Amino acid sequence: MTAWRRDFHAHLEAGFEEHRTSALVAERLAAWGIEVHRGIGGTGVVGVLRSGRGNLAVGLRADTDALEMPEANDFPYRSTIPGKMHGCGHDGHTTMLLGAARYLAETKNFDGIVHFIFQPAEEGQGGAQAMVADGLFERFPCDSVYGLHNQPGMAVGHYGIRAGAMMAGCGFFDLDIHGRGGHGARPESTVNPVVCGAAVVSAFQSIVARNVAPNDTAVVSVTGFTAGTAYNVIPERVSLRGTVRAFRTGTMQLVEERMRALATSIASGFGATAELAFREVTVPVVNGAAQTALIADAAAAMVGEAHVDRQRIPAMGSEDFSYMLAERPGAYILVGNGTGEAGGCEVHNPRYDLNDAAIPYGAGILAAVVEKELPRG
Repeated sequence: MTAWRRDFHAHLEAGFEEHRTSALVAERLAAWGIEVHRGIGGTGVVGVLRSGRGNLAVGLRADTDALEMPEANDFPYRSTIPGKMHGCGHDGHTTMLLGAARYLAETKNFDGIVHFIFQPAEEGQGGAQAMVADGLFERFPCDSVYGLHNQPGMAVGHYGIRAGAMMAGCGFFDLDIHGRGGHGARPESTVNPVVCGAAVVSAFQSIVARNVAPNDTAVVSVTGFTAGTAYNVIPERVSLRGTVRAFRTGTMQLVEERMRALATSIASGFGATAELAFREVTVPVVNGAAQTALIADAAAAMVGEAHVDRQRIPAMGSEDFSYMLAERPGAYILVGNGTGEAGGCEVHNPRYDLNDAAIPYGAGILAAVVEKELPRG
């Protein structure tokens, strides 16, 4: 499995470009006697494995895409594609699901159907939605569905999960502010969108503090501000962008409404205009109570109850597996990637690398939840 993972790491592909990855996944599944379906939601792959006479079906999902970011590591299996890297561990998630598939194909210690779901384009490009829209659960009915993610800073052999909201929903926004350009020496003849934009950035920071209930949670982050090209020219327009996170859809809608109202009114006060584009990237990850208990019990049986955190603090990060959980009951569990140099580097960092020691624990929990959910008589 380490060899598979490192090969995926070196020969990576971004969202909806995972042709080589999907081909290797399909080739391995077929070699193990698993029925293979390709091209689901673009470059997605689904493997189907049956054992016994049961009709209950479990879906197991892994993401396959890499990030559009440069890699700073210098080990032999570093990215061979400039400007792209597996900076979130999807190479490891794909490998974990392959490991579980091979084990379950060899042992068939379950009674029912397993759907191995290899999803493209998780990193903000809507891969889960594409698979669902392409009839994923109509073509491959699942009574429950499970996913996982590696967790830097959590010891290898440990798991974290909670029932209910596990990860936040995410929205991206773009804001264009239009003023009137002119000479930097004559501001009175202009409407400076830079000054207006700065006021909007400050006002956005008040939304969570003043409009979101204290017992609720949200984050508004302005992550980009583009304006001007010359020292002595006041530009016509500035562009802002950023992200919003919340655990409730209603809270996300409230934040969007306040952003739109503030941007419009502040721009008007400066004599400018503002146009806000807001798009949903993911809905919150909400774990089912029964499925959370089941996979946590399976984890405890593997590593001991002391190594399973059943009340993991919800994360403000997002994950589009949420769209599959919105369609079918299930759960999403965190798998320890290690601490310190062995696996503590955070994801989306140019020096991140999945800890190969975590792979058996990811593959193991995926196999174990199938055996627990679909026990043989």
